[in-house]
Amino acid sequence: MQRVTITMEDALLAELDALVARRGYQGRSEALRDLARAGMRQLDGPAPDEPCVAALVYVYDHARRDLPNRLANEFHGHHDLAVSTLHVHLDVQSCLEVAILKGPAGEVRHMADHVIAERGVRHGQLVLLPSDSAA
Repeated sequence: MQRVTITMEDALLAELDALVARRGYQGRSEALRDLARAGMRQLDGPAPDEPCVAALVYVYDHARRDLPNRLANEFHGHHDLAVSTLHVHLDVQSCLEVAILKGPAGEVRHMADHVIAERGVRHGQLVLLPSDSAA
């Protein structure tokens, strides 16, 4: 391992120290290593042709004209990627769905982008992880 020196604002350092305490890290270095790994994984993620598993989480307005049908058609059009979906009624107008997807990372990202971009989908996020099925 190499020693690295970084400079950060007092407020950010206080947030880091709070994270260390809250999560039970042994020290700042361990926390920073985890944060660096997570940040790089989020920025790069698996290569487009690399197998992955993913959770697509989104909130949408179920009363929006034809949106539930458009979303269902998107999933039927990608039935080879969709493993399972959890549907939760949040209130009289809003639904949350969590879709578990599996397949080539590029195809999974493409499908998730289409779902999130649908008019009436208010919030959406994709958590993409490499599929280590060979391990």
